[in-house]
Amino acid sequence: MEYAKTIAGLFAMLLLGPALATDSDPLQDFCVADLDGKAVSVNGHPCKPMSEAGDDFLFSSKLAKAGNTSTPNGSAVTELDVVEWPGTNTLGVSMNRVDFAPGGTNPPHIHPRATEIGIVMKGELLVGVLGSLDSGNKLYSRMVRAGETFLIPRGLMHFQFNVGKTDASMVVSFNSQNPGIVFVPLTLFGSNPPIPTPVLTKALRVEAGVVELLKSKFSAGF
Repeated sequence: MEYAKTIAGLFAMLLLGPALATDSDPLQDFCVADLDGKAVSVNGHPCKPMSEAGDDFLFSSKLAKAGNTSTPNGSAVTELDVVEWPGTNTLGVSMNRVDFAPGGTNPPHIHPRATEIGIVMKGELLVGVLGSLDSGNKLYSRMVRAGETFLIPRGLMHFQFNVGKTDASMVVSFNSQNPGIVFVPLTLFGSNPPIPTPVLTKALRVEAGVVELLKSKFSAGF
C-alpha cells in the first residue's frame, strides 16, 4: 500500500510539476505583492490587503530615466520585476530597460523563467541569440534599429551590443513577474563559492593561469 501511494505521489508530481513551475493565472483582479509578508509563498508573494495597497500600484515611472552606463560593460539594466513593481504579482509580466554607451554590451545571459520581446528605442544594437545543441549551436543575429523589435525564446543565451557611435537604449518585456537572469561570464568566473579551476580548465581547454585571470576579473561581480 505504501509503495502504491509513493508511485501515485510521483505521478502527481510529474503531472503537476510543470504547472507549478510557471507563473500561475491570477484568481482576483489585483494581488499587490506584500514583499515584507511573513506568509508562506510558492512561486510568488502573498497579497497585501487591498486596504493597504494604495492606489498607484498599476503605474510606474522607473523606466522613464536612463541608467548610468559608466560600468565595465558600458551598459545599465533597470529592472521592473515584481520586487520593483509589486503590482505585477501573479500577473506573469515584467519589463526591463537597458541603456548602452557606445561600444557597450549586455553580455551573454539567459532568462531561465521567461521569453523576452524587446524594442530598440534609440540607436542601433547587434542582437544575438544562440540556439541549443538541437539547432547546432547556431548564432542568430541582426542589427536592430530604433523602432524595430526582437524575440528571445525562454532559456536561450543572448546578448546585445551597441555598434553605433552614440548612446542606445531598449525596452524589453517578459512573460514572468520574475524572469531571473544568469550572466554567463559572471556565473562561470564569479560564482560563490568558485567553480574549481580544474573543472574550468578542462571545460574551456585552457591553462589554469587563464582561468585564474578571468576569475580575478569577476571576483567583485559585475
